[in-house]
Amino acid sequence: MGVRRAVTMASAAVSAENGFGIAPPIYTLGPLIHNPQALSSLAKSGVQILQEAELFSGSVRPLNGAHVIIRAHGISPAAEQALSELGAAIIDATCPKVKANQNIASALAEEGYTIFLAGEKEHAEIKGIYGYAGPSQCIIVGNPDEAHGAASLLRQKENAPEKTALIGQTTISEDEYSSIAGAIKNHFPNLTVKNTICDATRDRQDALRELCSAVDAVIIAGGKESANTRRLLSIAQGCGKEAWLAESTSDLPPVLLCSPQNASATIGLCAGASTPDSVIDEIEQALL
Repeated sequence: MGVRRAVTMASAAVSAENGFGIAPPIYTLGPLIHNPQALSSLAKSGVQILQEAELFSGSVRPLNGAHVIIRAHGISPAAEQALSELGAAIIDATCPKVKANQNIASALAEEGYTIFLAGEKEHAEIKGIYGYAGPSQCIIVGNPDEAHGAASLLRQKENAPEKTALIGQTTISEDEYSSIAGAIKNHFPNLTVKNTICDATRDRQDALRELCSAVDAVIIAGGKESANTRRLLSIAQGCGKEAWLAESTSDLPPVLLCSPQNASATIGLCAGASTPDSVIDEIEQALL
């Protein structure tokens, strides 16, 4: 998974073992992972967080060769250029699937496509891909209603595009992506739909649906700021199951831990892609 790969690269960067340690300061551009425990561990190792907005505000001093780790979500070409101009040494931990989607967006833009980008507008991955697609050729849509409205307005324009394409956030659910594609196709029947959902994400979501058919309720272990984890929570709820999101054992609902009437209930456990194994194990033990 892309996030675990990024964490491994960051850990290698701060490790003194095998000669791989890098002299501080070491930064990540934005939080490397949506998990408080993992971020705390990185902070103790001397890794600092640099916010992307700071790159364009003039508040960042020259980095003079300091290493900056690009997280799995990737960044826009403008952000990468800003880092280079500040003198940063970049460690690119962009998820290969995200990098592929960035390249798809760039290629489609060069071919003259107007691109619909399905996902969360403020998510780092979407911002990065948007930068590759170009603001003049890219429209971000978060759900089928937004897609319908945006496509309708675009179709009504005198110079409505002949070529349109759809790219999705790697962690979007397949059902949601299909619904967004259908909404756009009502106005642009020849829409090119790119298969940009991460296979591991799709497999995890499918496994959760199967799990929901066999349990009474579900715990989703993962970060509250993680889009991947929040989608898993939404899928479980969409399956008609009572579901909770837990970053740690302290987030587990007391009703599951100490209520006699729930003793015979079957509780399912699913984890987000970036959830550390240690957190999963702790939550599992608390539920036993």
